[in-house]
Amino acid sequence: MTYDERIAQLFSLHRSVQTGGFSPDAYKPGLDAMMRFDAVLGHPHLSYPTVHVAGTNGKGSVCSMIAAALASTGLRVGLYTSPHLLDFRERMKIVGKDGWTMIPRQDVLDFLDRYESAAAGLTFFEITTGMALSWFASQKVDAAVIETGLGGRLDSTNIITPRLSVITSIGLDHCDLLGSTRAEIAAEKAGIFKPGVPALVWGRDSGTQPVFEDVASRKGSPLHYAEDLASLPDTLPQEAHAAVNYRTAAAALQLLGIQAPPEPLLHAASLTGLRARWEILREDPLTICDIGHNPPAISYNVSRLQALRQTGNGSLRPLIVVYGAMADKDVNSISGLLPTDATYILAAPATPRAMDVGTLALKLKHLRCRKSRSVADAVRKAFRLAEGLPDPIVYIGGSTYVASEAIAYIERV
Repeated sequence: MTYDERIAQLFSLHRSVQTGGFSPDAYKPGLDAMMRFDAVLGHPHLSYPTVHVAGTNGKGSVCSMIAAALASTGLRVGLYTSPHLLDFRERMKIVGKDGWTMIPRQDVLDFLDRYESAAAGLTFFEITTGMALSWFASQKVDAAVIETGLGGRLDSTNIITPRLSVITSIGLDHCDLLGSTRAEIAAEKAGIFKPGVPALVWGRDSGTQPVFEDVASRKGSPLHYAEDLASLPDTLPQEAHAAVNYRTAAAALQLLGIQAPPEPLLHAASLTGLRARWEILREDPLTICDIGHNPPAISYNVSRLQALRQTGNGSLRPLIVVYGAMADKDVNSISGLLPTDATYILAAPATPRAMDVGTLALKLKHLRCRKSRSVADAVRKAFRLAEGLPDPIVYIGGSTYVASEAIAYIERV
C-alpha cells in the first residue's frame, strides 16, 4: 500500500473532524481511550518537557512562536498543531535552529502499521496525537510544544503534564460542544491546568478571570497573566492580535526561564512552516489568506484590511473577498463585521461540514455577492475581477478549508 493510500485509509477508518465534522465517530470527548493508547506507546511524552497551549484564537501562532524561540537557543523542538492545510505531516514537525522538518512518510507508515490493532476504535485525532508524541520521543527532541485540538479538559492532548500551560484567548466558538458563554468555554480551556504547573493566560475580564482563578486555585496551579509579564518591541506593529500573540509567547518564555531574541517570535511562521495566518500568497494582485473564522478573528482581519486599503487621498483600494464558512458557524454575527463596499465571491469547500453557497448568500444578502462552483473557481473569478481594478486586494478566508483549497489551487497554477 502506498503512502497516499495508507493516509486515505486512515481518514476512512478513523473519521476526522476535518472530514466528518463533530460526529460521534470523529469527536469523542474524554481521555480514557487516549490514556490506554498512551500506555501501549510507552508514555513517550514523559521523555521530554512540554508546553501545552489552548485557546480560541491564536494558539497555533503562539505555539509556533514558542517553538521558534526555543529552537533559536539551539534546542530541537517538537511542534504538534492541527489541522493541516495541504499535507497530513504538517501536524508534526521538528523545529531547529536551521529550519523545520515534517515527519517523514516512512515514519508515518511504520507507526500506522505497528499500532494498527491498538488504534482500532480510536478517533483520527487520538491516533495522530499518539503518533506525534511517539515520533518526538524517537527523535530525541529537547522539548515539545503541543496544541490542543478542541477545548482542553477532554482533549486528547490533555494526557501530558507540561512544564507550562498556556491559554491564548477566549471567544465564542464551538459553543455547542464547549459552552454558550465565555465563562463556560474558559472552564473547558482551563482543564489543561495541572497541579503545581504554572498556568499562563491572556486577559483579565469579568467573564473569564474568576473562572481561571477558581480552576487554578483548585488545581494548585500558579496563575500568571501574560500582560503583566511581557511588553512589545518597537519593531512589532501595534495590532491587537499580533500584540496579544507576541506578548503571550514572550511571557511563556519568561516563565520557562528562556532568554530569546524577539526575531524568532516576529518571524515564527517562516521558521516553523505555519501557513494561512495573514499569509501573502501573491503580490499582484495583493492576495492575503487567513484561517480566521469566528467573530473576534474576522473583526481583527477586517480592521487590518481596512488599514491596508487606505490610499492617502481619501479613497480606498478595491477589495475582493473569497469567502466560505462551515455550516455550524455563526455567520449572522460575522455578517455585520464585513465591509459593505467589498465584492464577495462565495464558495463552499469540499467538505460535508461546509455551508452551501445558497444559504451563505442569503445570510450575506446585504452584501454584493457572487456565487462560485468551488474554492478554486472563486479564486479564478477573484483574479479575473481584479484585473480591471486599480491596485486591488484579494482576501481569502472564513475557514481553514477555504484557505487550504485556495493555497492548493494557487500553487498549482
